[in-house]
Amino acid sequence: MKKLLCRSLLVIALATSTARAGSTIAPPPAGKLYHGFYVGGVGTDTHDPSEHDVTPADVAHYEQAIGPKTAWIYFSNNWFESRKFPVAMCGWIRDLGKIPYVRLMLRSDVDQRHAEKTFTLPKIIAGEFDVDLRAWAREAKAFGSPILIEWGTEPNGNWFGWNGKWNGGMTEGPKRYVAAYRHIVDLIRAEGADNLTWVWHVNWLDEPERKWNAFENYFPGENYCDWVALSAYGPTTPTTRDGTESFAFKMRTAYPRLTKLVPNKPMILAEFGCDLHNRRVDVARWAREALEQLFSGRWPALIGFCWWNEGWQNDDNKRHDSDMIVLHDVDLTRVFRDELAEHADKIQETAIIMNR
Repeated sequence: MKKLLCRSLLVIALATSTARAGSTIAPPPAGKLYHGFYVGGVGTDTHDPSEHDVTPADVAHYEQAIGPKTAWIYFSNNWFESRKFPVAMCGWIRDLGKIPYVRLMLRSDVDQRHAEKTFTLPKIIAGEFDVDLRAWAREAKAFGSPILIEWGTEPNGNWFGWNGKWNGGMTEGPKRYVAAYRHIVDLIRAEGADNLTWVWHVNWLDEPERKWNAFENYFPGENYCDWVALSAYGPTTPTTRDGTESFAFKMRTAYPRLTKLVPNKPMILAEFGCDLHNRRVDVARWAREALEQLFSGRWPALIGFCWWNEGWQNDDNKRHDSDMIVLHDVDLTRVFRDELAEHADKIQETAIIMNR
């Protein structure tokens, strides 16, 4: 008992000190959740959100509005922009006392629902990007302090180029994804980047809803992820007719599948959100119910959550633009502030750091 207490105190002490090389983020104490932050900007005629528009000012503005501090900052590292490790961005996030959460996006553009043009799964498997991946890994190792990382986000969603639909369908698609995923992780680990916490991230619903596309078929294996993650959205545009099911329904559908597949891994809700102007769903009510469900304790594997703050254009009609940014709606901002205040004892604001 004494040894266990000393170990717990050591882990907590490390959370407030400078992380050493090889240190990683640990789950929060039982019953508590991390609150992550993502903001991707607003799409305009001259700007397409690149999923890394976040600034320190955005973080400060968000936290001042909703109350508690956030534990990680979530952003995309797009290889069509640069294949280098995003050291500057990770640096300012660390300077704020937070964990960089990097979506390693080997993709040719931010457009969706098409086959990948450059960073294809066969090319990844064949090692065509090994030099760049090894260099990325060495820089990540040199960064030293903990990083959350994912590759192959939402593989069971046909909007991303690594989904099976674009890679051989039912016979080859999921297999190629798994092979590419393992190749990337093995390569980066071989360079000694043991400060990375690998997150395998799926969508709550398989799209298309076919047996071959079930997220279980994309699982790379327990040795290839430290955490698992879900996305669970309400309607994401003002005109969307689907996705109106409650947040609880989505979790009841996906959570048992994911915990059965990976019973011993921490889980996060890496992405959730709802459009502010969809006429079929009241966003403030949807968010309140979601947050109350998250804090209810009914999903014990869950250790964190992050709302997807982004807006984008869908066509030439401005009224069809998507907007899921919390601070753009007074009622939604109030919901976050009130719910987080009510459940303040269940929020782990500072990431707990431990050494491997």
